[in-house]
Amino acid sequence: MDLDAFRTLLTPTGRGALDEAVKILADGADPVAAASALRRSHPADLAAAALTQASLRRRAEAKFGPDAAVMYFTPHGLEQATRPEVAAHRAARIRAAGELGPAVLDVCCGIGGDLLALARAGCPVDAVDLDPLTVEIARANAAALGLSCLADVRTGDAALADPGGYGLLFADPARRGARGRTFDPMAYSPTWPVVLDLVARAPAACLKVAPGIPYEFIPEGAEAEWVSYRGEVKEAAIWTGMGPGGRRATLLPSGATLTASGAEAETGPVSRYLYEPDGAAVRAHLVAEVAALVSGRLVDPRIAYITSDRLVRTEWAPCYEVTDVMPFSLKRLRAVLRERRVGVVTIKKRGSAVDVERLRKDLRLSGDNSVVIVLTRIEERPFALLCQPVTSTNG
Repeated sequence: MDLDAFRTLLTPTGRGALDEAVKILADGADPVAAASALRRSHPADLAAAALTQASLRRRAEAKFGPDAAVMYFTPHGLEQATRPEVAAHRAARIRAAGELGPAVLDVCCGIGGDLLALARAGCPVDAVDLDPLTVEIARANAAALGLSCLADVRTGDAALADPGGYGLLFADPARRGARGRTFDPMAYSPTWPVVLDLVARAPAACLKVAPGIPYEFIPEGAEAEWVSYRGEVKEAAIWTGMGPGGRRATLLPSGATLTASGAEAETGPVSRYLYEPDGAAVRAHLVAEVAALVSGRLVDPRIAYITSDRLVRTEWAPCYEVTDVMPFSLKRLRAVLRERRVGVVTIKKRGSAVDVERLRKDLRLSGDNSVVIVLTRIEERPFALLCQPVTSTNG
């Protein structure tokens, strides 16, 4: 979809075509039938643009909820856009830092996921993106959600922006190149040195980065925060000018947060309970802090599994009761599962080279019972732990 086609969607005729496309898809029409139906009343290019947008709105419901019904997207913009819950968490942190001043410069704003959250939090936002179509979409999204009074969006090169006159710089550099998603900050757009130059000229900054960002790219004195939403690590953010640096893990939707305390975890044999630290705590190197919460120890110094004799309720780690600890052997594991009539398994692994899907087939399961298999490494030896999820924390 090009810029002219999108602008046509914003006209009364275009909105009518989009509403019709949404209804046709909601009624279950396949793409070919939907295109044929729309072309009977609209030009082919408008019909194609409307169907594309209607399809993107359906995909966006999982991320943006009810807002998706009035928003506009591109495929890449939807993929990279921040989840509203994560964006709202960051916007709340920015808004709470009132001494910085509320005005925010949002560079590489994309379709506007973060600028919408910032505006909803009451922060005036000047947003910049290099792509004119993306800018038009972000502007339309702000208007659709009644936030235009707080969000000004324009086409511009992030590298030429001047963050000095704002309370905070928010940057979301593109992490996709010609060959797809990139995990190398030097391949971001703008590149990492350009981003750091912007940060150096801003009184405070928040940089959205991939969860796997190498630690050596985190500026000295900055805070690196990893955010998990319903048990899945979504992204990381680097904060500067917002207080002491360090490492932080945050769980959403609860908002629970964990920071480095200097805890050191001991290592010891597998006990009655096994805890699986949330990925945000693992990424933030805060596994020892989680171990302290459950009075636990690591099963191996390099593996993020915690064991304890105590059953402790914590949202930082699902808990499993261990029934068997055995050196990994396909033959022995299959025999045990067959003896116990296990037909359903959940397989988890950390520090194991086993192909999970291949193992699932090789086990040839049959039975009515279920078990959790944890594949890990203990003192360089592969182990399989058979467990049951703990659904009660009494005791």
